[in-house]
Amino acid sequence: MKRRPPPTVDPGFVEFVAARSAALFRTAVLIVGDRHAAEDLVQGALERAYRHWDRVAAMDAPEAYVRRILANLAADHHRRRGRGALPLMEHDGAAPDAYPDVDEHDAVIRILSQLPPRMRAVLVLRYYDDLTEAQIAEALGISVGTVKSQAARALAKLREAMAAHEEERTA
Repeated sequence: MKRRPPPTVDPGFVEFVAARSAALFRTAVLIVGDRHAAEDLVQGALERAYRHWDRVAAMDAPEAYVRRILANLAADHHRRRGRGALPLMEHDGAAPDAYPDVDEHDAVIRILSQLPPRMRAVLVLRYYDDLTEAQIAEALGISVGTVKSQAARALAKLREAMAAHEEERTA
């Protein structure tokens, strides 16, 4: 029986994975709230991108396309899990933080986990990944106006919840 040579992997894809997979993973963790699910989502997004890598690599921003795949997979993941709030880092617990504002950090993460998935994705892409409104709209397949309204509503909810948290803390 003849053995087939192993399939060759496009070096451009290997470079892309090496350069961007960690950032995609961090984004996925913040969007879905679970490290294990985030690993699966990144793997799925990279798998889908690889199937059409010639086309993806020719794009102006291949990472934006892969982020869009990731966001769509995250939305599918949320639909499968149900409509409840997604706990962030439920399996890992809180990581030790050397900064004095650890309580505020934990509170923001808890409040972020209570936002609907699209609002959470908009905030993560805007303030964590530092994407523009147009880039977020492209990544999520929504209009710039929707990005603006989702961000405004999400920030209002965060501010309200943080004010309540601060009142509880000082009481």
